[in-house]
Amino acid sequence: MPTATRTAPAASAPARVADRRRLPGPDWLWAALLTLAVTTFRAGAPQLWRDELASWNAASRSTGELFALLQHVDAVSGLYYFLLHFWISAFGDSPAMLRLPSALAMAGSAALVVLIARSLFDRRTAVFAGLVFALLPAVTRFGTEARSYAFVVLTVTAATWLLLRALERPAVWRWAGYAALVAVSGLLHMVSLLVLLPHSIITAMRWWHGRRTRTALSFVAAAAVGLLSVVPLVLLGKRQVGRQINWITTPHMRDISGLWESLFASPLVALAVAGLALLPLGWPRGRRAAVELMLLGAVPIAACFLASQGSSAYFVDRYLLFTLPAWAILAAAGLAALRPRAVGAAGLAVLVLLGAPDQRQLRTEQAKETSDGAGAARVIVQGYRPGDGFVPVRGKEERVFMIDYQIGYHLPDRVRPRDVFTQRTAVVSEDLFPVECPQPERCLGETRRIWLVTRATDDDHGDPYNKLPAAQTQALKKHYRIARTTDVRGLHVSLLERVK
Repeated sequence: MPTATRTAPAASAPARVADRRRLPGPDWLWAALLTLAVTTFRAGAPQLWRDELASWNAASRSTGELFALLQHVDAVSGLYYFLLHFWISAFGDSPAMLRLPSALAMAGSAALVVLIARSLFDRRTAVFAGLVFALLPAVTRFGTEARSYAFVVLTVTAATWLLLRALERPAVWRWAGYAALVAVSGLLHMVSLLVLLPHSIITAMRWWHGRRTRTALSFVAAAAVGLLSVVPLVLLGKRQVGRQINWITTPHMRDISGLWESLFASPLVALAVAGLALLPLGWPRGRRAAVELMLLGAVPIAACFLASQGSSAYFVDRYLLFTLPAWAILAAAGLAALRPRAVGAAGLAVLVLLGAPDQRQLRTEQAKETSDGAGAARVIVQGYRPGDGFVPVRGKEERVFMIDYQIGYHLPDRVRPRDVFTQRTAVVSEDLFPVECPQPERCLGETRRIWLVTRATDDDHGDPYNKLPAAQTQALKKHYRIARTTDVRGLHVSLLERVK
């Protein structure tokens, strides 16, 4: 007697259609390509600013020198510095190349934004989300930034995507991937770990509706593994906190609106996104998803504000950039909820137009740095003679402007004036800054000519010694005269000649 075999019942036609509608299709790809195009267009035009110069300076060192640096300062940026080190070893350190990894990270984030929007809402919302995210001025701003922030956006968004998938269809590999992404996010920037707060709330909400205790416990275990991986960096970073973020002041309630505007790199776009983000909360078929996204966007900001009321403050727009994808998807859901459908497309066009002036400004030479380091370097190159010295203003309050690196980055290898007042270089002192001579006059030696570069401020009355430490000013005035001074944007460049 033949044995009967049972086959799984075929899915109904409506179910197959529903499944096909949930497939992401190529939308994630064009969103990534559009974001990459936007972030690479004229990416090399703005001059590197001080944070990017710090990245260049650290990543240009050997791996041993970089590891030594991180023992004293910037450990929280260590993973990014190592990634950038190997990148520039392969592709060079032009502004465009230094910034390209961030553009690629933002492109990856755009793909994930589309995937998340598609899983929570529908294809129309996903298409809007890809467009909104790609065309936000802040995506351009930090997609053309040689810092870790775009990578934090990528890893946090990827962690969120994996969490949502794991909550729907639990699997060991998804939880393992989530734990790894939490760890990498924390290693790139510790403030990003605040995303675990909304992740915990979302998991608790999903558990409440489904009572899937095993899934909830899997989340707790994965989050714990990710956190434990970051503990050594947290302990090291705590010792360096005085060097890292002592410039950030305790925020007040009025600072929240300022952070919101800065988060989008455009006040008008920020206002429009705020209005659009509220619309999905009144959309019955997308309310739960909208609430989850609101948690992803708002909870880290609120938590960072509260945490910054203590001894250390962290309330800075770029530290919270990882909330941007949630706000972009909420704004996209708001556009998709508008009726008739043409109104949503018109709303997107208005949003893009509102950000157009900011997009143009972000591609200008002075978009990030007010001082023209390239112009100052050209002045030195044109008048350089072998044996010339170099004195950049680098007092205790001035060294954060990295005038020496602004100039040094743009000088060709054949033009390397001696940094006269440096006793130990930054590499030798295992720091971002060199150690300067305690007695400047002794360090002058027989140098015949010196290029002095100081900051030009509104109240300096054209003083070429502006902001230079008193001891250095005294030594230079005693032995040198000013042959000429050339002003470029934000800087005085003076050639000093030794008095015979």
